[in-house]
Amino acid sequence: MGNDGKTALLQVDNVYLSFGGVNALLGVSFEVQRGEIFSIIGPNGAGKSSLFNSISGLYRPQRGKILFKGQEITGMPPYKITALGIARTFQNIELFKGMTVLDNLMLGRHILMKTGLLSGGLWFGKAQKEELEHRKVVEDIIDFLEIEHIRKKQVAMLPYGLQKRLELGRALALEPELLIVDEPMAGMNLEETEDMARFILDINQERQTTVVLIEHDMGVVMDISDRVAVLDFGKLLAVGTPDEVQQEPAVIRAYLGEDTELYRR
Repeated sequence: MGNDGKTALLQVDNVYLSFGGVNALLGVSFEVQRGEIFSIIGPNGAGKSSLFNSISGLYRPQRGKILFKGQEITGMPPYKITALGIARTFQNIELFKGMTVLDNLMLGRHILMKTGLLSGGLWFGKAQKEELEHRKVVEDIIDFLEIEHIRKKQVAMLPYGLQKRLELGRALALEPELLIVDEPMAGMNLEETEDMARFILDINQERQTTVVLIEHDMGVVMDISDRVAVLDFGKLLAVGTPDEVQQEPAVIRAYLGEDTELYRR
């Protein structure tokens, strides 16, 4: 339960995950409250991606539970988790490179479509109305992410930074309550990083979407996060505000050694 007595949007409860003899997660527990930006940080191999894959249904933990809005989703198939209101982006861009920006965004809506293939193919009645509603959502995302100028371009022709932005847009097309974002700034230059940070803040504040973020850029994490969780070798070292986490001795040791601050403003 959250501090106000309400059920947290996402609850990770004592989750253990291993592959053969390798322990990826060792009793990880935390809660994400509705409306916050919650970042997960840690050195390479800390278990961050394993945690994301467990939340989104790609991995099934051996022990522990994951709950979304009070409902257990541990081991549920990814498409069912998506239908409940969780969407994610991937560190390695998962777009259809031979299709246009617009078509990729429309495909992002497919799980929400209710009309059958027959009526959809024949373009009448409910299918037409639904198609127009989905198009309206997609047009809103195009406007929101400032990608109007590339809407009809083939994805393979786009620079990396715009592909990352489109990956974010495709997750937004699902209109999630919880957006899981996996290293959105990886490989970006300073200007692209600042743009992406602004979009994530706007998604959280304007679109009222809760965000869980994995990111290596400590400057971005400390600037935009409400709370931060720190993983190291599958263990949770600390959870707290950016200021609290930066002063946690175990976090400082894991990152930079005994005598160094985690992050200097």
